[in-house]
Amino acid sequence: MQRNLAAIASIVVTAAWLVGCASVPGVPADTTDTAQRTLALLPADAILLGEQHDAPDHQRIHREAVAALAAQGQLAALVLEMAEQGHNTAALPRDASAADVQAALAWNDAGWPWAAYGPAILEAVHAGVPVLGANLPRAQMRDAMANARLDGALPGPALKAQQQAIRLGHCGLLPESQIRPMTRIQIARDQAMAQTLQAAAVPGKTVLLLAGAGHVDDSLGIPQYLPENFKSKTVLLQVAPAQSAPKNIVNFDSTWVTPSIPPTDYCADLKGKMPG
Repeated sequence: MQRNLAAIASIVVTAAWLVGCASVPGVPADTTDTAQRTLALLPADAILLGEQHDAPDHQRIHREAVAALAAQGQLAALVLEMAEQGHNTAALPRDASAADVQAALAWNDAGWPWAAYGPAILEAVHAGVPVLGANLPRAQMRDAMANARLDGALPGPALKAQQQAIRLGHCGLLPESQIRPMTRIQIARDQAMAQTLQAAAVPGKTVLLLAGAGHVDDSLGIPQYLPENFKSKTVLLQVAPAQSAPKNIVNFDSTWVTPSIPPTDYCADLKGKMPG
């Protein structure tokens, strides 16, 4: 069972990269001043940045957004898809080392390279801002897969769109019998991140979330599980040029376009991880 759970976790992380690495249509925006664009989103209880996981400019924007909000005394917390719920840096001093921060977050460098995400996280820690893991813990994935109540968490059309996103995010390699269970995991992850956002909220300040674009989609992702009185702003970080992609991942308050990057065949990697 533990081996099967590890395989599921590996597939989920790889699929997260695939969904987070999909190019989605967007309107080009000026990318020269992250601070100005971030502060223009205020006031907000939370700002949700939806990244493409393999785009270095998106991780640069993470750090710059953290710095901008922290400099204004506006940053309540930095919340991460890249670490699990229950892990945080609240007990660490401002001058904590990178090693101590990684230990506090139980960081998985194989799934989420510290070289990419560490700068934004350390920016927050050094500003005295707590960093919170928000993703569904690996130990809860099996229960989520079997939880039929999650099938009713989204309206019918949105659920179908989320299931299609799972198909595409797994490169069409999943057997159809696995689409519903894997969709439940996606929904449970979004719910976990929404819970963490709400718990981290501070009146008059803003929580910043870093996650893949699919999780930030207003119509399918985390915003679906936030109360109406919780004011969130969603931002799609879009690698240019905008290429064809799942049409359901298009619902964001803002789109910030960044320079193009060389394409990578993540489907080949996922194919190697799928059970034979």
